[in-house]
Amino acid sequence: MKFLFLILMMITSSVYAQKNNKYGVESVSDKSIYLEQLQNDSTQHLVDLTKIQGLFFDIRYATKNNFTGSVVYPQIGAFARAEVAKALKAISQEINKNGLALLIYDAYRPYDATVKFYELYKDTNYVASPYSGSRHNRGCAIDLTLIDLISKKPLDMPTPYDDFTEQAHPTYEDLPENAKNNRDFLINIMDKHGFDVYKNEWWHFDFRGWEQYPIMNLSFETLKNIQ
Repeated sequence: MKFLFLILMMITSSVYAQKNNKYGVESVSDKSIYLEQLQNDSTQHLVDLTKIQGLFFDIRYATKNNFTGSVVYPQIGAFARAEVAKALKAISQEINKNGLALLIYDAYRPYDATVKFYELYKDTNYVASPYSGSRHNRGCAIDLTLIDLISKKPLDMPTPYDDFTEQAHPTYEDLPENAKNNRDFLINIMDKHGFDVYKNEWWHFDFRGWEQYPIMNLSFETLKNIQ
């Protein structure tokens, strides 16, 4: 029954979503449509992750410290669907016992940002195609790493964030043992709580079931105002 409801909601969302871009992708960019979705299904809620105790943030695209060299997000924001947020909270509580915490680089990403990334760097192995949109646009992808809970310093990983080389692949083996162990621990704990690592980026995780959520193009400011 829930499956049929989700299908119906997706069809309804498709009717009201706006094809307001040259790539012909339907995205929800009207606040009223999003609010209507929430009335029908609370799991559509894009939760403000900064309200969850124990998570840490370094939202790179709100700074120039990212692969574009420019500020992409006009303000700092980190949002994810309700089920994604619930899973992240559970992961955080589990790894805190090991003296670790999650450091989030990026979460929900408005569709317009995906278009910008593609037009700057057209390799769709590392940036999403604007013809299909990103899991980030659906509020179901998270870019993150592990940090030491006391020092707040990131653990050693195979590469820095947004490194577009083979070493960033989650199956790459020719690495220092410590970096490989940290990467594998992260992948395993995320998998346990419903996330699949992206084949080219050890830091990028997609929440299973992302297909049931529409592509969004609401700003962080809009989302913060309706939390």
